[in-house]
Amino acid sequence: MTLSSLNAISPIDGRYRSQNENLSTYFSEKGLIRYRVQVEIEYFIALCEYPLPQLKSITKVQFEQLRRIYLQFSEKDAEKIKEIEKVTNHDVKAVEYFIKERFADIGLYDYKEFIHFGLTSQDINNTATPLSLKEGFLNVVLPELKIVAFELKQRAKSWKKIPMLARTHGQPASPTRLGKEIYVFVERLEAQLKMLDRIPFAAKFGGATGNFNAHAIAFPSIDWVDFGNRFVKDKLGLYRLQTTTQIEHYDYMAAFFDNLKRINTILIDLNRDVWTYVSMDYFKQKIKKGEVGSSAMPHKVNPIDFENSEGNLGLANAIFEHLAAKLPISRLQRDLTDSTVTRNLGVPLAHSLLAYKSLRKGLTKLILNEDKLAEDLEKNWAVVAEGIQTILRREKYPNPYEALKALTRTNTKLNQETIHDFIDKLDVSKDIKKELKAITPYNYTGILNFQDES
Repeated sequence: MTLSSLNAISPIDGRYRSQNENLSTYFSEKGLIRYRVQVEIEYFIALCEYPLPQLKSITKVQFEQLRRIYLQFSEKDAEKIKEIEKVTNHDVKAVEYFIKERFADIGLYDYKEFIHFGLTSQDINNTATPLSLKEGFLNVVLPELKIVAFELKQRAKSWKKIPMLARTHGQPASPTRLGKEIYVFVERLEAQLKMLDRIPFAAKFGGATGNFNAHAIAFPSIDWVDFGNRFVKDKLGLYRLQTTTQIEHYDYMAAFFDNLKRINTILIDLNRDVWTYVSMDYFKQKIKKGEVGSSAMPHKVNPIDFENSEGNLGLANAIFEHLAAKLPISRLQRDLTDSTVTRNLGVPLAHSLLAYKSLRKGLTKLILNEDKLAEDLEKNWAVVAEGIQTILRREKYPNPYEALKALTRTNTKLNQETIHDFIDKLDVSKDIKKELKAITPYNYTGILNFQDES
């Protein structure tokens, strides 16, 4: 049966395949196999370059031939390795045997025993997996996330002077600006992205139990720790953990997932706020010809993009949470529980990617309804009471808070006229009364204090 959007179990590979298929390069079974082949080839080349005396005759031209094995890795190659795996019942050993066959094809058969020399399977898995995670995230997921942050910043700048009634505990509160409320999320995202950038993509590389036992017994004069550090950093672009068991301890990977979970939580918060603003009619939504908002109610234009984003972020975070909690735990020098779990690294990234795309799509549909924002401000003159009583405190007026409390809680139709009548009866100077009457829900918005104010 050919996989299609109609028979796939997961919507990631079914309904939403077209939106995240770029991740397949990094997180599919073929992608994992290709990264394993890449690590094995680059390790062999590094042994040649170090050099080992037995490999000194291999040339740079042959290095390029070797690299073509993974650079031109095909579906047919992956299928070949899976066929070998049916016999070996070991996925990494199948990769080794595949490369040995290719060595024979390019005249390097005599050197085939230096493929996977001194290594255990986790030296391959714990370099291939973080490498795929690094490249998949940096090349596909992070750019989309940065676009979301950029789009939010642009809207924050565009709406920076739009006054808006704030709500704390769901109740009318001191007015704010719409742009500033959007910029809250920009600042939060940028801070988390900076933290994320400091987390290294770490790898384990050190033999069966992390001590280079086999390497040291075969070539005791070589500084294998230095070799491992150089190989992992220079050839793979990863950070080598110095003290490990048979497997990576995954602490940095857990930190990475926790950081992504925080980013996604921030975006869940954003989705819910925008959804609420839509429900309050602060935003209208662009209508696309032919689209249906409800199967029964023709008038509806639902905020489905924000809802879709929120749902996918929740799914992603549930998996990130399990990955971060499970992966750092392994019995003694290793158990196999990480193997099946790490095969799912692409799943929460795919849900995150879908969420970022849905959120961005939703943002492009928003149409600001300034009339509604102004209407809500006009209906809530009580919010200027804070400013009035604060100035009266400055002037040492007796019990100003209590006076405004009595006014705002006993008047059901508080408006500009009611406020000004109250001010006229105060025992303060004309200048103070003028100052107090200048306060309105539209200008009592505080300081324009986020970046890019120009």
